[in-house]
Amino acid sequence: MKALKRNNVTVKGKGTQVMLFAHGYGCDQNMWRFVTPAFEEEYKVVLFDHVGFGKADTSKYTQERYSTLQSYAVDVLEICDELNLTDIIFVGHSVSAMIGVLAAIIEPDRFSKLVLIGPSPCYINDGDYEGGFTREGINGLLEFLDSDYLGWSTTMAPVIMGNPQKPELGQELAQSFCSSNEEVAKDFARITFLSDNRDDLPNLRTDALILQCEEDVIAPKVVGEYMHRHLPNSQLVYLKATGHCPNLSAPEETIAAIQQFLGRPQLVREEAGSV
Repeated sequence: MKALKRNNVTVKGKGTQVMLFAHGYGCDQNMWRFVTPAFEEEYKVVLFDHVGFGKADTSKYTQERYSTLQSYAVDVLEICDELNLTDIIFVGHSVSAMIGVLAAIIEPDRFSKLVLIGPSPCYINDGDYEGGFTREGINGLLEFLDSDYLGWSTTMAPVIMGNPQKPELGQELAQSFCSSNEEVAKDFARITFLSDNRDDLPNLRTDALILQCEEDVIAPKVVGEYMHRHLPNSQLVYLKATGHCPNLSAPEETIAAIQQFLGRPQLVREEAGSV
């Protein structure tokens, strides 16, 4: 049961089919608390913390082991293996959306559907590709984070949350950032913002829902549209929610979009609803 302990795995719900929820950068499984209750009657809900965050066992962390997003995908697969999970509906927020894509490429038979909330395969602009950030902008962000992690957390959290009318949400995100293991968080930020997984997208064969928020500074609309064009079996849905964390700022809308997706067993590009 090494992975279950390492990643502080929680299992709840009354159903048999599994929904596996993966949190975004600097967060933990508590960030799903407004979403998962809607699925616990019908599904088995599995939550976990990435190493370095929440109550995961940080003693298992080394830079060598966790050097790429694929490393975190392997953690996901080890959790699935220890729980003997198959036919999984994976719900990933932010960087965990791409971690889920990589996991499903490695072991496609384990996953039936992916829900990708605010995903990005590459954050840096590259030729005709618009990732939302210049190389200089990402370097500056990482330098700020390295030099003053607490200052970065309190400054960036409200911007990432994108809901100034709900300042308590930005404060919660900042607190979550600040409670993370600082060295792991710095390493994970570099891996997250410097990764380029664009070439992996065509290799995914699992049906996927892309949830795109308004005014998302981390994953703007052009990124969601790029994901949709390059994922063979995907649906892109635009939420009215603003910011990068609709699981906190707009859980009802997020739940409704996921429920609608799960009610459509045969998903092909031509049937995609919003684009």
